[in-house]
Amino acid sequence: MSEPSARARRLLTGFLLVLVAVFLALGTWQVQRLFWKLDLIARVESRVHADPVPVPARAEWPAVSREEDEYRRVTATGLFQHDKTVLVQAVTERGAGFWVLTPLLLPDETAVLVNRGFVPADRRDPAARVASELAAGPVTVTGLLRLSEPGGAFLRANDPAADRWFSRDVAAITAAKGLSGAAPYFIDADATPNPGGLPVGGLTVVAFRNSHLVYALTWYALAAMSAAGAWAVHRRRLG
Repeated sequence: MSEPSARARRLLTGFLLVLVAVFLALGTWQVQRLFWKLDLIARVESRVHADPVPVPARAEWPAVSREEDEYRRVTATGLFQHDKTVLVQAVTERGAGFWVLTPLLLPDETAVLVNRGFVPADRRDPAARVASELAAGPVTVTGLLRLSEPGGAFLRANDPAADRWFSRDVAAITAAKGLSGAAPYFIDADATPNPGGLPVGGLTVVAFRNSHLVYALTWYALAAMSAAGAWAVHRRRLG
């Protein structure tokens, strides 16, 4: 066996061993992510089915986080500001239409955006008008705490000037409607029927993509293949 050939095989063996280490590290990272995701799913499930608690007060806003608070069942009582309602394009199990987001003014003057539910595209104007006429007094809303969806949807940016919304961007919506001191989250209202039947609440989809086990097995399989390749090259060099 010539020296250049032996050197090339040593380099190839070393490269394959480096790949083994990299693939093992990636597989282990995915296993850690898997357990993190399973823990997150369990915590969210417990929040969704827990008794509702009051919405976070102003002093608690800085501590509100996606990991600890999203999908927590909350309740709030106040007055709907129907003149500041916005419609956000949505696609649900009921088809295409709009989420109806209306600020709820709490007794301490805090405004909390409430996603009151879904209206079909062909009912957007009548639905908003009927709700405004029939729900003018104080209301208590129960639902799931959600965090802002800034920016818009895929390839479609929110256009506050034109009042066109593709995501529930709390900061942009409250700024466009002149709501100072608004909470940095919104509430997805539960399925309690609204006057007139619209909007339809309780359509929150609580789902988490969890492919970490597949990724981990893929990385470990690549590590095993690289180890087998390194062993084969090493044996051939010895032969």
